Amino acid sequence: MKKNIHVVGAVIIKNSKVLCAQRGETKALPLKWEFPGGKIEEGETPQEALRREIEEEMLCKVEIGEKIETTVYEYDFGIVHLTTFYCQLKEGKPVLTEHVAMKWLEPGELHTLDWAPADVPAIDKIARESFVN
Repeated sequence: MKKNIHVVGAVIIKNSKVLCAQRGETKALPLKWEFPGGKIEEGETPQEALRREIEEEMLCKVEIGEKIETTVYEYDFGIVHLTTFYCQLKEGKPVLTEHVAMKWLEPGELHTLDWAPADVPAIDKIARESFVN
């Protein structure tokens, strides 16, 4: 039986653009684009996990807003349950520590990147919801 992996992703908005991060070549899903985030640890809420992961991975602090989407996607390595949240930068700016590249894109441009499949439903939703910063 495949294991369930519960993860969170930050849709960080700045100047009406969305932060997109590219996975490293040695990771699962190499060079796919994703929303930064990571696994929820035992005893954490999704929001706590997301705040911690962004501090660890991007060396900045975010304010977490409303939930966008929860997607369940079956990969060969397990079943990923991804919950995404809108976030605003609160302190610092994103730094690449685990990712190989990042881009700030308009919501309508998101589909031009090669995304990890679990992230795609959130992208569709973000592209439909025009947000004002």
